[in-house]
Amino acid sequence: MRPIVLLGGLAAALMCWSGVALAQKSGGVLKMYHRDNPPSASIHEEATNSTVVPFMSVFNNLVLYDQGKPQNSPQDIVPDLAKSWSWGNGGKDLTFKLQEGVKWHDGKPFTAKDVVCTFDLLTGKGEDKLRRNPRRPWYGNVDTVTADGDLEVTIHLKRPQPWLLSLLASGYSPIYPCHITAAQMRTKPIGTGPFKFVEFKQNEGIKLTKNTDYWKKGRPYLDGIEFTIVPNRATAILSFVSGRFDITFPWEVTIPLLKDIKSQLPSAMCQVTSLNNTTNLILNRDAAPFDNPDLRKALQLALDRKSFVDIINQGDAELGGTMQPPPDGVWGLPKEIYEAVPGYGPDVQKNREAARAIMKTLGYGPDKHLPLKIATRGISLYKDPAVILASQLKEIWIDADVDIVETSQWFPRIARKNYQIGLNTTGNGVDDPDQNYYENFACKSERNYTGYCNPEIEKLFDVQSAEADMEKRKKIVWEIDRKLLEDGARPVIMWNRAAICMQPYVKGYVAQVNSVYNGFRFEDVWLDK
Repeated sequence: MRPIVLLGGLAAALMCWSGVALAQKSGGVLKMYHRDNPPSASIHEEATNSTVVPFMSVFNNLVLYDQGKPQNSPQDIVPDLAKSWSWGNGGKDLTFKLQEGVKWHDGKPFTAKDVVCTFDLLTGKGEDKLRRNPRRPWYGNVDTVTADGDLEVTIHLKRPQPWLLSLLASGYSPIYPCHITAAQMRTKPIGTGPFKFVEFKQNEGIKLTKNTDYWKKGRPYLDGIEFTIVPNRATAILSFVSGRFDITFPWEVTIPLLKDIKSQLPSAMCQVTSLNNTTNLILNRDAAPFDNPDLRKALQLALDRKSFVDIINQGDAELGGTMQPPPDGVWGLPKEIYEAVPGYGPDVQKNREAARAIMKTLGYGPDKHLPLKIATRGISLYKDPAVILASQLKEIWIDADVDIVETSQWFPRIARKNYQIGLNTTGNGVDDPDQNYYENFACKSERNYTGYCNPEIEKLFDVQSAEADMEKRKKIVWEIDRKLLEDGARPVIMWNRAAICMQPYVKGYVAQVNSVYNGFRFEDVWLDK
C-alpha cells in the first residue's frame, strides 16, 4: 500500500492532529488561501470543491465520514444530525432518529421537516427549485421522504440501495433549512454547523465566524476561518511560506511546488495524498468532429498517460479507470484489466501507430491536420495538462489551441456542450460507484457532460447498486469500468496526487486520501500558538 508522505516533522506529531493526544486550545482565526472565486455558496447547486471547502463547515449532514480518519469507508460513517439509523421494509426504508436541541444559525429549530425539504429540493419535488442540481442523479432511487414528528425521518426507496449512507456522508450532502430560499443560500447560507457565514466578497474572500451556540458542545475550537482568494498559485505559495496563511488550499501544492516549500519553509507540515480526482477528457459527441466514433478512438489511442504523470507530478500519480485505483481507492480496476483496454496499455508507440492509421482513413495526415480548441478551466490543475495534451495530439496530426475558461463559466459552458474537446478534472464526491456512475455516466444526468449514453451499461448501474455483498459488487463494478473505458465515455488520463501544507501550529486537520470534498468540517481544528 502506498503510504501517505509526511514531511516537516515527526509522524508522531501528525498522530496528535486528531485532537486526542494534545490539549486543544480555543481561539484564533484559521487563514487559508483559496484557489479561485467560488461560483456560489450553495453546495447543492455546485460541482466543485471551490464551494465545498469554504462552506462545508457552515452545515451538518445526517451522517458524516469520520473526520479523523484519512480513508472514507462505509465502516467509518458516524452520526451527525442523525444520532442513529435503521433499515426496514426489505432494505427500502432508511429511518433516522435526529438530534435534539439543534438550531439553525438564525435561531430557528432544526426538525425532520428540514430533511424533507432538502430532499424535495434534490429530487425536484418541492415548490422551491435549485438553479442547478448536479446531485439529482445520486437520489434517483428516492421515492419519498416522510417525517414522523420533529425528530424522526424516513427515506423511502424504490428498490434496495444498501450503499445510500455512503452518499449521505459526503460533504456534498448537507441539510438545508425549509425557511430559507434556494436563492438566498447562494449568497448568504444558513446552516446548523460549527461556523456561521459572515461575508462572501466576489474575487476577494470569504469569512466565517464561530457558532457559539453549536449543538456539539465544546466545538469548534477556532474563532473563525478566513479564505482569501489568490488565483495565482505561485503567489499563494509564497504567501504561505511568508506566514500570511496557516494552510494551503487542499491539494493545490503540486509535487514540484512541494520541493520549493520544503526548501524555503522546512517546518511546514505537508501531506501528499491521493485525491479521488481524475484528469480526463470530455468530448462533445453531439457535434463535429467528435460525433465520429473513429476519431474518438484515435484520440484515446494517442495519449501517453505516463508522460502526463512524469511531467506534472514527477512520476507521483496513479493510472486507473473511472473508479479510483487501489490501494487508496476501494473499487478501482486491477492493473491487468486496466492495461488490457485498448489505448490504456503501456505500448504508446503501438497505440499511436493505430491512431495514425485511423486518422488516415478519415483523410488526415502530415499534409492535412485537424484544427481543434481544447477548452479548460482557468486554474493550474486544468491548464497544465491541457498544454501537454495539445502537444501530444500533434503526434496524430491534430493542431490544438488551449481555450482558457473562467471558473464561474466553466461548468455552465460544458453543461451547454459549448466545446469540442475539454481537458477536465472530475473529483468523485464519494469513493462509491453509485455516485460516480449515476452522476457522470447516466444518460440523463446533468453532469454527463459528454452526452455518452449506453442503456445496457446503465442497467448494470442498478445491478451493482442493489448488491449488498462487497466482493460481488466489485466484480460488477469492474465490468462497468472496463466497458466505460472501451467506449471512451470520458477518457481517463491519470488519478492525481498532490499535497496540502500547514504551518506547524495547525492541529486537528486530517487530509483524506479518497475524497477532495468530505473533510472540511474544521470543527476539530485548533491553533497551537
